[in-house]
Amino acid sequence: MLDALEAIVLAGGSGSRFGGGKLTHAWRGGALIDGALAAAFAAPARSVTVVTGADAKVATAARAYAARSGQLKRLRIIHCADHAEGMGATLRAGIASLPTDADAAFVFLGDMPTVPPAIPPALAAALDAGAPAAAPRFDGRRGHPVLFSAALFPQLRALTGDQGARDVLRALGPRLALVETDDPGVLVDIDSPDDLDGVAGR
Repeated sequence: MLDALEAIVLAGGSGSRFGGGKLTHAWRGGALIDGALAAAFAAPARSVTVVTGADAKVATAARAYAARSGQLKRLRIIHCADHAEGMGATLRAGIASLPTDADAAFVFLGDMPTVPPAIPPALAAALDAGAPAAAPRFDGRRGHPVLFSAALFPQLRALTGDQGARDVLRALGPRLALVETDDPGVLVDIDSPDDLDGVAGR
């Protein structure tokens, strides 16, 4: 049984395709990052680490959401100095910042606001059953978040570039547990303002 689970929200990008300010853009009475934070705080994790980078306002938005939802004690914010390198750098920084006794870590993306809250517990069950990592799958496509066991942390701390953990997951082959879901929220990410129209009714 894994007891020491952590959650990481990657929020270091500049949102250039959005025109900047993506994660702090107004959304449902708050900021866009609120959706990812809601899913992360709903996960069975001891703390939620937000990895910031290009936009200093993200930290302020994260604290505001945590305060409104009574989760300030579970919030950790770290800044990735190498954020311009890409997602690999922010994930590397997030993993490196975790307590040394962490058994596993959920990795959420800050621009994915509609992850269903039922997903993280299902991923945790897959790791309890022996998988080294687990991810949701909708309609044949792997989604987010991903839950990584501590056995994979050394590989995640060695990441570079903007590919994130794609190669790490690919190398697992059939050992990656894929949890089927009928909720497309595990695939919905926001790249441009037009994408917000697609989640308006969710």
